Amino acid sequence: MSYPTVSLPQGAKLAYNVFGSKHVGRAKPMVLVGGMSSLRGDWERLSTALATNRPVLVFDHRGMGDSKYSNEDGNDDITIESMARDLLFLINSLGWRDLAICGFSMGGMIAQQLLLLPYHRSEPTPLPFCVSHVILAATMASPIRDRRYGLRFGKRPDGPLTEDQKKELIRPVVESTFDPVWLRNNDHRAQWWLTISASGRPLRTIMKQGAAIMQVDFGSLHINLPRDTQVLSIHGKLDQIVPDSYRQEIMQYFPHARVVEIGDRPGQIPNDQFGHHWWEYFDIQVWKAVVDNFLEDKAVVHLSPSPNRSYL
Repeated sequence: MSYPTVSLPQGAKLAYNVFGSKHVGRAKPMVLVGGMSSLRGDWERLSTALATNRPVLVFDHRGMGDSKYSNEDGNDDITIESMARDLLFLINSLGWRDLAICGFSMGGMIAQQLLLLPYHRSEPTPLPFCVSHVILAATMASPIRDRRYGLRFGKRPDGPLTEDQKKELIRPVVESTFDPVWLRNNDHRAQWWLTISASGRPLRTIMKQGAAIMQVDFGSLHINLPRDTQVLSIHGKLDQIVPDSYRQEIMQYFPHARVVEIGDRPGQIPNDQFGHHWWEYFDIQVWKAVVDNFLEDKAVVHLSPSPNRSYL
């Protein structure tokens, strides 16, 4: 499969895809930012649905999948900030000036960091685009210290791994992103996740991402964020990776945010009994309606934008 790449200033390359490109200029683009160990193909179910009526950007973080480090040694520093700056460069290269972002798990932290770059303490960086809507899904604003949560790998055997051994190594990770009932009722889909999770995800990079999450500290910068940015929180009660309590943390950092509603109308979800990989639950049209309805809400645009923000 062919895919475009963008070369970052330091020489690294990000692989990405824009689905629904025929809608560029007609509908608000959605940027999907994956979590720790994720690849752009993980979004397949959601990105395909969303791309029927809007452009959708998916990409591999530096050092993951088809994205490359700046050198063969792969010694690039990986932080939440560096990944946010990678994303800033990628979006700017596409020339998009008004967009929405959905940050999932670690991707939610990256999305927050992106929004906070104009208020960075030592290197403030205006955004050359407007992020009008942000979905923060199964994510947090501070490191998770509870050892009962997070990615859990199997024990790695010595020597080169066979394909079956790779699957067994990552099986605990895959299974922890769902719940036992979902796994029993969706064996075919669970096997799909096992298969795609067994390649393109270097453990060294995943460990760097994990360290980045544990080192993040946004301080009090969230208070600077404009209230005209629309924020939606999605978090399942059955999430075994990010505790549901972190939903409250997100609401504290974004007091004007809303939580996805439960109900049977378009834009609502049947219930909140879902795991970390939230878009694998319910009919995908349910989640498409959630996104489309949310993006139809217009942000209030101030006539006098902050000097730290740039809308080129």
